[in-house]
Parts: sequence; C-alpha cells; structure tokens
Amino acid sequence: MNLEHLNSIYSLVKTPQLFGRYITNSHIEKCLKKIPKSLISTIGYSVENRPIYSFEFGHGPIKILLWSQMHGNESTTTKALFDCFNLFLTNNTIPNSILEACTLYIIPILNPDGAERYTRVNSNTIDLNRDAQDLSQPESKVLREVYNNFLPDYCFNLHGQRTIFGAGNSGISATLSFLSPAQDEKRTVTPNRKEAMTVITEINELLQSELPKGIGRYDDGFNLNCVGDTFQNFGVPTILFEAGHYPNDYNREDVRRFIFLALIKGLDTISKGLNMSNYEDYFKIPENTKSFYDIIIRNSKISENDSNLKAIAIQYKEILKDNRLQFLPVIESISKLDKFYGHNEIDAKGFLVESEGNFELEVGNEIDFVLVNNKKMLLFP
Repeated sequence: MNLEHLNSIYSLVKTPQLFGRYITNSHIEKCLKKIPKSLISTIGYSVENRPIYSFEFGHGPIKILLWSQMHGNESTTTKALFDCFNLFLTNNTIPNSILEACTLYIIPILNPDGAERYTRVNSNTIDLNRDAQDLSQPESKVLREVYNNFLPDYCFNLHGQRTIFGAGNSGISATLSFLSPAQDEKRTVTPNRKEAMTVITEINELLQSELPKGIGRYDDGFNLNCVGDTFQNFGVPTILFEAGHYPNDYNREDVRRFIFLALIKGLDTISKGLNMSNYEDYFKIPENTKSFYDIIIRNSKISENDSNLKAIAIQYKEILKDNRLQFLPVIESISKLDKFYGHNEIDAKGFLVESEGNFELEVGNEIDFVLVNNKKMLLFP
C-alpha cells in the first residue's frame, strides 16, 4: 500500500462537516445524506434515549467490528471513520479489495450522551470500558448484542488518549498508540493476540515514515472489565487504536488523517491475509510513557527570594462551554521536571515568572497567561 497515494485520496474524502474535538450525534447526522440508507441502522438507544447508529459496508466473509466514542470525549477516530465511509463509497481499488474480502460493522458513537456532554462516562457516570462484565448500561448491552449477533473475526476498539503520553523515552509524543490487549492475567501471547500484533506491526511499518518514533504501544495490563480484554478473552483478535497528540494539533485534524491511514492499512492487511512471521516486531514499538505536559516554562524564578530556578508544568483542562471546547491552562507541577517534555517549551532565562496581579504561581492555579520579566505571555494553544 502506497502512503503517498493514500494521502492523495484522503484529501478527496475528508468529511468537511466534522471538525475539531466536539463531535456529537447532531454532527454526524449532518453527514448521513451522502450515505445510502440501506447501510445505516439504529441499533439501540442511550440512557437519555439518543439513537446509537451503525453502518455496514462490504460483503466479504471476514467480519470486522469497529466502534468509536465509547468514551464521549474521544472523537478523533469518529471523524476518521466518516472519512473512511466516503472512501468506501468511491470506486477505488483500495476500498473495493477491502469490501470484497470483508464485511465491516461500524458504530461511530457508542456513547452519544457522553459525546453531548464531552465526558468520558455516560449519563449515569459509568465508564463503558469498565462495564464489559456487568453490562449494566444500555450502551454496553447494545455493543454486546451486536458482538453476539455479528460474531466478528476481528475487533477494532477506537479511542483517544491525552497529551501526556510519549512514545518510550524518546522525547517524541505518542501521536498514535496501539495495543493487542491481554486476555488473561499472565498476558499470554495467544494465537489471536499474535494476529492483532501482526496487524499493528503492519500499520506501524507504514506510518513510520510520517511519524518516526512517534507511535507507542499501550500497556497490556489485564482487566476483564475492559471491552477489549473481554473480546480478546473470547478468542477474537482485538486491536486498540489510540489517537494522541501531534505538534500544534489540538483540534486533532492531523491525527485524524493518521488514524484514517491506520484504519485503511489495518483493514487492507486483514483483507489480504496475515503473514504472522513478523508479529514479534510489535514488541519493538516503544511502550507509552507519561512524559509530557502541554507547556513547560523552564529556568523560571518563582519568587524574588528564590535562588533556585524551577520548571513550571502547565496542562490544559478541556472545558465545554456553549457547545464549544475550550482549553484552560492549569499549573500541574513546579519542580525540576528534568525527565519530562513540553509540547511547548518556553525558556524564562532566569527571569521571574508570575501570575496576573504579580502573584506567586502555585500548583492548581488556573491561568490564562503569565508574566515573564513583567512581559505578558498567553498560554492558550
């Protein structure tokens, strides 16, 4: 699969109606007119009676189940799915070969109530990705019913991760992360895990030219309450996709393209049959580390009497206000931070760094800007 060719296709199929991080049912409903009604179903309803939609593409014998926005505030993969839908509806050799070999069952927003509120949890404050055993929520029951009826050969579990993750200790952000979830406490490398690892290896190999050292491997600690671990435990190769951070991309529009590329490569790999000889290359992908802050202001003097220079770590708190997502800078740490990186690194050069009103900075402060040597510096992305 040629990356340059895929990128040229992407520019033609990107869905313009979907932009940014706040994606809800009302947003995706604007995109449904271009999709044949025969491909769309309402498969259930959320706690607050919002519809849960599904889409079915292809007619091949390999059945692949994909779902997104299990966590309502993780929308990048939903945008990428709709870009894939546009590709599937074109007469192109890449989607044609996938759809001849595979049948895709796709749930773009599993948690529409959480999406509406921009929260991880549903309206009963339950994390659906910890409800795989109890099945206490209607959204969890919808997914399990789809699984039981569709009987997939593969599962793609689509998520988004915070900006705190790096790919190993390289100092490079984990723009994408993947996981072949464990299916037992021993994290046994079973045949179905090997299949998932093989698909991830192929995706990683394709994207390294655009994301050199920027792809991470998620921790595979076992938790049967998680949906991916449960489906892997059922013996179905399951792959976790995590959309992370790319420089200056807080709307995750660049990351959306990378997810699109990863999805198409993953589907194409499965459609052509897996060569399991390279599954062990999965373990060469660096494991995610919590090594980033949104901003680090280094060589900072915190008070007039402080002779020791420190680093100030600032993390954005995501706030939904008037149906718009806002990024509120919050001080997370004031220390040396030698083992951490900032997506935005600022050198205070030993000058005094203060908040509005010339107050000393403290952990937990919500601040729009800082004064560095009495010069105002805005902190928004």
